[in-house]
Amino acid sequence: MSQESSDQEHVRPYVFRDETSRSMHFSLHEIQSRMHLHDPHALDLRYTRTMMGFLMFAPCPQRIMMMGLGGGSLAKFCHHHLPQAHMDVVEINPHVIALREEFGVPADGPRFRVIQADGARFIREVVQHYDVLLLDAFDDQGLPGPLASARFYRDCADALQPGGVLVANLPASLQHLSACLQRIRMAFGGAVLVVGDDDLENVVVFAFKLGVGQSLACHVDACVCPAGLDASAREQLMPAFDGIAQAWARRVSARTKEKAVQSVD
Repeated sequence: MSQESSDQEHVRPYVFRDETSRSMHFSLHEIQSRMHLHDPHALDLRYTRTMMGFLMFAPCPQRIMMMGLGGGSLAKFCHHHLPQAHMDVVEINPHVIALREEFGVPADGPRFRVIQADGARFIREVVQHYDVLLLDAFDDQGLPGPLASARFYRDCADALQPGGVLVANLPASLQHLSACLQRIRMAFGGAVLVVGDDDLENVVVFAFKLGVGQSLACHVDACVCPAGLDASAREQLMPAFDGIAQAWARRVSARTKEKAVQSVD
């Protein structure tokens, strides 16, 4: 198949520009990514800051994979604030990749590259495993079916190092959200923390590939606020870190109450 015919299979996003920002859209109703011109490395959308909460569990990742480039907000943040990390960004839509310079996405280099590929196929063929997988891949129809299958989440677990973490952004309005969450739990043996946002628009899922003899409680209780973050990154992420800690506390409380009811029965 020619590159031209392949390109025609994908919807072209469009860019909205004003004096202070630049945003990428597939439709008028949904923003895929937004960049403030005065601070192009900042994370403008709340769910992106929640996704960066993986730093509580993996404060110094060496290898990160991201599926879905969009306007590159997460990719730029990781490249700028995590200089030790090597990052692969997989994006299937060539029209999205074509906008990378407009959104200030770094050029390919020794520790950063953008790969045009089918994400489900790419993750299945991974040879060198990752510390973190970031899933934020949507098209004009929403979450692609292959990126919500049981097989896909099993492949994600296989592609992680022991102790690694998968971070998936899912729309709260996703028709099959409950089924999707169940597939993630099955793939990761139940080691999953779900964090919603105040706007009820996004659900961010943290799924952990636990090492031998490691429990989810021990893994989460050992989380730290990364010491190496600069003041700008810390200011952006601390509210997200607090939200994740609160979500974990609610999870523990719910499990405790559930056990208490079971013991009474």
